[in-house]
Amino acid sequence: MADISESAVRTARDLRVVFSRLRRRIREVAQDADLTPSQESALSLVGKHGAATASALAAAEGVRPQSMATTLAALEQHGLIRRAPDPDDGRRQLVTLTEAGLARVEGNKQLREEWLARAFQDRYTEEERQAVLRALELMARLSQP
Repeated sequence: MADISESAVRTARDLRVVFSRLRRRIREVAQDADLTPSQESALSLVGKHGAATASALAAAEGVRPQSMATTLAALEQHGLIRRAPDPDDGRRQLVTLTEAGLARVEGNKQLREEWLARAFQDRYTEEERQAVLRALELMARLSQP
């Protein structure tokens, strides 16, 4: 990293730390005691991607198919997902959210957004919120190819 400025290295390190802490805090806001973090994550993933196979969900989550199968079985037991034959390939099953699963995913998303909005309202001035918005515009470049 000899050709990278000290400020770039510090920014990268500090940003990663702050994002990790913020992500953890946001997850805690809507954490339900009856689901494990991996179950919450899988439920959210099904909510984002819609109907998907267990193997596709495992790949997206970066876990073994057997681990995802265990996670999905628990979610199905809670009545949050359902499995149905894939209309294109009857050997496979597609996983989707039940009404209860959809309500939970949407409710959690709303709780998290409300917590974050309230935190910005309570902890930052209008000028500071505008500075955060400007910084986010700059950071959006990181996600571009």
